[in-house]
Amino acid sequence: MIRKLGKLAPKRDPRTFRMSAPLASVLPVIPPSTNWAPNVSWPMWCNDRYGCCTQVSVASAIRTWTGAAQAPVLLTDDQVLANYSAVTSPPFDPDQPATDRGAVELDVLNRWVRYGLAMPGTQPGRSYLSGYGAIDPRSRQSIQRAIAFLGGVYIGLSLPEWCCATDDDWAYDPSRDNSIAGGHAVWLHGYDADWLYLNTWGQRRRLSWEFLAQFCDEAYGLVSRQHWSDIHGVSPRGEALDALVAEMKAASNA
Repeated sequence: MIRKLGKLAPKRDPRTFRMSAPLASVLPVIPPSTNWAPNVSWPMWCNDRYGCCTQVSVASAIRTWTGAAQAPVLLTDDQVLANYSAVTSPPFDPDQPATDRGAVELDVLNRWVRYGLAMPGTQPGRSYLSGYGAIDPRSRQSIQRAIAFLGGVYIGLSLPEWCCATDDDWAYDPSRDNSIAGGHAVWLHGYDADWLYLNTWGQRRRLSWEFLAQFCDEAYGLVSRQHWSDIHGVSPRGEALDALVAEMKAASNA
């Protein structure tokens, strides 16, 4: 199986909202385990042909959120590639291999907030992100809170080469050759004491907490009132997100 990478180096912006403290306030007691997308069959979304993993993760987030509300929305391959093209410069063109250069996660998130991204729907369908905030990937509690409260975490990995050639779990072993192949974006939709749960390259996968601490170079909690909260007015756990969204907006306007 061919597995493409495509996450470019992290872009740091001092204005990025810091999410760990607000999450600790809204979810002081952390569930021992959470999995918002168990037993889901995941598409490849063309990540065997193109370096569109930053948009595969967007599609995974939307599928997770809407699936938790019992109304799953699945982006098409064409929509994933259109979203990839929208955040690349020059724009990605499937017929021009030289334009397949990957994307920056922060650029993806900013585009999603400001202009929306393609999704199934009419006239045409658009997905909008309410906001996002940076999370320390080495803070286990912050990652757990974001998954439990927000439905997942959007992360970037500096991925070892061996991960691209195996269907095994991603567990850190300092004795093996951990040479980095490149950057990869994934969506974490669950955790327990030992593992984090994700999908990549059309497969369900687990990675260990030690692996996350070693190879994750950026992590973001995403707030989606459109997909996560507006279906019931609150998230599936019953927490209102209005206060968190208000705090994020206040910080961005400061």
